[in-house]
Amino acid sequence: MRGTKLLLINPTDSDAVGNAVKMANQAKIPVITLDRQATKGDVVSHIASDNVQGGKMAGDYIAKKVGESAKVIELQGIAGTSAARERGEGFKQAVAAHKFNVLASQPADFDRTKGLNVMQNLLTAHPDVQAVFAQNDEMALGALRALQTAGKSDVMVVGFDGTPDGEKAVNSGKLAATVAQLPEQIGAKGVETADKVLKGEKVEANYPVELKLVVKQ
Repeated sequence: MRGTKLLLINPTDSDAVGNAVKMANQAKIPVITLDRQATKGDVVSHIASDNVQGGKMAGDYIAKKVGESAKVIELQGIAGTSAARERGEGFKQAVAAHKFNVLASQPADFDRTKGLNVMQNLLTAHPDVQAVFAQNDEMALGALRALQTAGKSDVMVVGFDGTPDGEKAVNSGKLAATVAQLPEQIGAKGVETADKVLKGEKVEANYPVELKLVVKQ
């Protein structure tokens, strides 16, 4: 870390990155996290998509298409990550607002294959499901495959992230929607915030970045 003035980190694992953040703290190097938070150590600023808002957007869209009291299944991300926690929190707000009947809420660890397997199991137990909210596009695409195999193409699936595969599935009419992150904005805000920190200017502890709902045009 010699000569380093500041660290911008995009953690894949909120827990694992903690030691690196603590080392930077000891070396008096300011740290800014992007997209996912660090669970340990001190960070001068955190810049990420407004995941709570995104989870609610997904739920609101399900209500708009399927109606109030919809029978829904939620596929959750990796337990303990800020993304899974916040997206789940936002979706919970929509569940309460629209009186959804949540048939099941189960982790599939942001993984396509696990999304497929978990969805297959849940379909056996809950064949009457009307909509699925997956906390990322990978799980959504796995769930989609399980539904296609079971001949349940009428069940709507909403993903999250707006990945190229996710958006492609939306445009081809397979995925109902995906809540798209705007990584360019997160990156730009990160550089702008880093510049302020290096100049000794005051920065906010959190900068939430807007999301957009991608549906078939």
